[in-house]
Amino acid sequence: MSAAVASMSRLHASAPLRPVRLGAFDAVLEREASGVIHIRNAQVLAPYHAKLSEPLEHWAKAAPDRVFLGQRDAEGRWRTLSYSEVLALTKRIGAALLRRGLSPERPIAIISGNDIEHALLALAAMGVGIPYAPISPAYSLLSTDFGKLRAIVGLLTPGLVFANNGGPFARAIAAAVPSEAELVVTHSPPENRKATLFADLVGAEDDAGVAAANAKITPDTIAKFLFTSGSTGNPKGVINTQRMLCSNQAMIGAGFAFVADEPPVVVDWLPWSHTFGSNHNFNMVLVNGGSLYIDDGNPTPPGVPKTARNLREIAPTIYFNVPKGYEALVPHFRADETLRKNFFSRLKVLFYAGAGLNQTTWDDLTQLAIETTGERIIFLSSLGSTETSPLALACCWDFDRPGNIGLPAPGVELKLVPNEGKLEARLRGPHITPGYWRQEQLTRDAFDAQGFYKIGDALKFADPADASKGFLFDGRIAEDYKLSTGTWVSVGPLRARFIDHFVPYVRDVVFAGPNRDDIVALVFPDVEACRKLAPEHSVDAASAAILDDVRVRLKFVSLLQALAASSPGSSTRVMRAILMAEPPSMDKGEMTDKGSINQRAVLKNRAALVDELYATPLSSLVIAIAGA
Repeated sequence: MSAAVASMSRLHASAPLRPVRLGAFDAVLEREASGVIHIRNAQVLAPYHAKLSEPLEHWAKAAPDRVFLGQRDAEGRWRTLSYSEVLALTKRIGAALLRRGLSPERPIAIISGNDIEHALLALAAMGVGIPYAPISPAYSLLSTDFGKLRAIVGLLTPGLVFANNGGPFARAIAAAVPSEAELVVTHSPPENRKATLFADLVGAEDDAGVAAANAKITPDTIAKFLFTSGSTGNPKGVINTQRMLCSNQAMIGAGFAFVADEPPVVVDWLPWSHTFGSNHNFNMVLVNGGSLYIDDGNPTPPGVPKTARNLREIAPTIYFNVPKGYEALVPHFRADETLRKNFFSRLKVLFYAGAGLNQTTWDDLTQLAIETTGERIIFLSSLGSTETSPLALACCWDFDRPGNIGLPAPGVELKLVPNEGKLEARLRGPHITPGYWRQEQLTRDAFDAQGFYKIGDALKFADPADASKGFLFDGRIAEDYKLSTGTWVSVGPLRARFIDHFVPYVRDVVFAGPNRDDIVALVFPDVEACRKLAPEHSVDAASAAILDDVRVRLKFVSLLQALAASSPGSSTRVMRAILMAEPPSMDKGEMTDKGSINQRAVLKNRAALVDELYATPLSSLVIAIAGA
């Protein structure tokens, strides 16, 4: 351990942890003779709502004037709606939806992002038993062929499609939305397409009809369809029932007990087309009577300043983000005392998911919290997927480094099955999807003979001698492979180690090497970070020119050499790499709408570059360690 790291560790250890009430998870472990391990929580799952309309009705009565939803308007002012206002609007919209005869066979598709109208339409639909599907806007705005959007719409056969602003979505609507589906927009209807304005959905009341439809909703009623990111092909339509969503909130509450003590205040950009932003965060605010301020930013150069502006004005009590989002915010926290003081003023928890948080960002945020408040803020994380609502395992205790994903929440059964030297995780409980919409074979393949969902992740004990210390993520089973020597390469941990070692110069990496002698890498660099190594290049310079600069290449050679020196064997030693000037393509399936990499698609589409990495003599593109 370096002197700087040791000093940082001592400082962190000496600072008090800000008080926060968390649940206590106790593991009950049973081992089979076959090597299979079953783990559950000793705590019984608390009773939960039968449907999500129940907490909305409760808070509209208990705290009618409390802000539920906030969003900046065109002038930058906060537009807010209270619980009573949201309930009244959703009932009127629900009546309009019932008059249209919508159903699971003709559901609602929402192709635009997070906004108040999106939330009202979603809550209204669920309140009268009509499923809706929030679809990633990237499939409409970033795609050029609209292939995934067409596949989703074809699978859903929606009766109504909503986009907040018809202008930017016009091409996608023309390409993928059938004429028989009603189009609803908040404003700017596309030309040559009949559209209903969202304001016209807030029509005549029908309290009796809405009440009757709501009474028919059961825990098994489909609430929504969420589409997986399509890392293995076209996105799959995951059925989300009312039971899944409501039981999962009870699981979240069991670990994050403080959300029941005071209404949570959340500032969040995470998209509602994904389970983290919608089922986890949005529903947590709703169930606990909190306030959700919709963040119009994101972890991109133009988006981060917007997030910083919002956090300068609204102090969250719990903050959710992906690791790249935290990393992007650190410079803003350092530079802006007002932002820093407001952000940490009443913050109880820093929550990350979606990927592993690197140690540097963890230390930076901890240091900033201590300097600002004199206290550490606890980091928490969890494990789950679209099919698990999402939370299945959660870490609800203080841990000294990133990576602990905790233990099964109450009501969750975890089965660990030995698989090629790893422990493959499988899950069962009321939060698990019944399957994929209109995709029976995919549903059958997703479950084992005992009804456990095969999540595809490998886990390992944080402390092999003490199961109560939780689990660490040990990679995706489908990504791992063998070298020609028969040695297994565990891609997930290697990827996390590689990216952490190359901070801030690497965004992602794909490893090749099945049946080869060595591991090689296709590296997707952070071009802006690399530009700082060669500042003479203008902001308009081509990525290839920056990455070909001798200073950039020497930096990567040095870091690759250092990584190899600390790698004990062939299964963790990366011998050669090529820096990708061309970013991953969504249309080619190389990148999901969440920005994560599809390893198989990258290797397939860039097979010529993989061959170049193994060719002798080495080409000018290849960066290699000595002796490679």
